[in-house]
Amino acid sequence: QASNPLWQSRGSSAVPSGGRFRCPSCRHEVVLDRHGVYGLQRNLLVENIIDIYKQESARPLHAKAEQHLMCEEHEDERINIYCLRCEAPTCSLCKVFGAHKDCEVAPLPAVYQRQKSELSDGIAMLVAGNDRIQAIITQMEEICHTIEENGRRQKQHLGLRFDSLYSILEERKKELLQSIAREQEAKLQRVRGLIRQYGDHLEASSKLVESAIHAMEEPQMAVYLQQLLGVCLPCRITDMSKVSMSSRPEPGYENMDHFSINVDYVAEMLRTIEFQTGA
Repeated sequence: QASNPLWQSRGSSAVPSGGRFRCPSCRHEVVLDRHGVYGLQRNLLVENIIDIYKQESARPLHAKAEQHLMCEEHEDERINIYCLRCEAPTCSLCKVFGAHKDCEVAPLPAVYQRQKSELSDGIAMLVAGNDRIQAIITQMEEICHTIEENGRRQKQHLGLRFDSLYSILEERKKELLQSIAREQEAKLQRVRGLIRQYGDHLEASSKLVESAIHAMEEPQMAVYLQQLLGVCLPCRITDMSKVSMSSRPEPGYENMDHFSINVDYVAEMLRTIEFQTGA
């Protein structure tokens, strides 16, 4: 109808822009936009039928006049009946005396009208079938669009879920690294404290040894004894030698192997991540 320029002249049948009506073939509800009937989908089959109709209507009257075919067997007889058994037009003499005398026949105009009506019905069926096919194609195209949209949405959702897993792993990694760093710093502080303690003792002992050597170089006995006893050098040497050296880290103190972790089961679990099935 959208391609038929004669259709819009039938004002009583026209549907205003923005209206609704049901297709007489498929009963599908059609909504007209601001373009009216010119916004409908083209139907090439209907357009071809309309073009043929227009061409036939434009032909001169004498060209459209019925041309009577003459019988080949009886040249003076017009073909005016139709043999139903042989499915062929023929004349009355062929029915009475000729090859079709034992056949069932019917008037040619009646057969013509019946065949024309059947052909018209067939055309209508084809048009309705084409409309249904076009509706199915449109529906399939909409399904394709929906599939693409749903796929994009699910990809985005999956990416967010994995980003969440990455975030959890990074947070846990940060916490475990902090635990290692805290114990490392505590052990370093203890060992460095002992190093300072033994360093101070070593420095004091070295000075004491230096003082003792200097005192032994004194040749005069009185002066020697006066210097030795005046600073109580023997007592200091005795006290220095009795300083305990047991404040040392226990064996294996430097070991940090207890911070090792086993992530094999977690890795295997991550490899088995799959989409959920069912509800």
